[in-house]
Amino acid sequence: MLTPLSSQFLVFSVPAALSLSMPLAAITGAALDRLLGEPRRWHPLVGFGTLASRLEAILNAAGWRRLRGLLAWSLLVLPPVALAVWAIPPGLPGWLIDTLLLYLALGGRSLGEHARRVAVDLGSGDLLAAREHVGWMVSRQTENLDAAAVAGACIESTLENGNDAVFGALFWFALLGGPGAVLFRLANTLDAMWGYRNERFADFGWAAARADDVLNYLPARLTALSYALGGRTRTALRCWRVQTAGWKSPNAGPVMAAGAGSLGLALGGPAVYHGRIEQRPVLGEGRPACGEDIARALNLVRGSLGGWLAILFCWGLARA
Repeated sequence: MLTPLSSQFLVFSVPAALSLSMPLAAITGAALDRLLGEPRRWHPLVGFGTLASRLEAILNAAGWRRLRGLLAWSLLVLPPVALAVWAIPPGLPGWLIDTLLLYLALGGRSLGEHARRVAVDLGSGDLLAAREHVGWMVSRQTENLDAAAVAGACIESTLENGNDAVFGALFWFALLGGPGAVLFRLANTLDAMWGYRNERFADFGWAAARADDVLNYLPARLTALSYALGGRTRTALRCWRVQTAGWKSPNAGPVMAAGAGSLGLALGGPAVYHGRIEQRPVLGEGRPACGEDIARALNLVRGSLGGWLAILFCWGLARA
């Protein structure tokens, strides 16, 4: 026979378990990413990228390019999100699928591996290897960069992709579960593939770029705030407020300005894209970057992730 106390515990335990399911899934998904990294074979995003390239080759033709790009974006993103919504049952099976989808949407370990490879190259004095490996992380030309420019490019990518590969997916997972993480990661992938302001993608990639801007608006600013709180807070907030108006990306600017200010580094500045020098504003405040600062940037991302997971867990406890 149930006593009054045990009855109250059962009444409490069910909603408590439901309230804690999301933060526990977030913690588990982040732990899987940290332990396993991205799957070496059969990663869904690899197949998605191949499909996106083939569809772009078919639809990116003269006439109605913005409409064609919107159609391509819809065909690639909406069906997987709908499938994720349909495939998640209630209870433990749904929790496991949610966790798996978040794990596949995260790229934190991969980001760290790429950045640490550049740091090792710079530490050993192998500038040629460092240029090559940082070229895997950024879209600018890297063959003529000196050591400081290589370190700066690596740190810029680490800060920006901390948002794109970790915090954005985690934000939408907290709101919409696994389907939210899928939505963000697929939209962000298409922006990375099509969101260029060149002749080929200026119109066709317009929908992909705008969708990513919208989905990334709040996560980017929360990421910037997290970076600011993880280091030189006042400097980071001032750099965020003052420096980002001239940055071409409305979301990358706050993230990198706050991160650079928090680390006490001066990033940004001129860079070569597709054979042309682009005059970018300076982001942050302090000295130029060096190879040792790459580890500091990774620690800033890792510390921010720990803060996000702690907040999600406390939020779940409060709801319980």
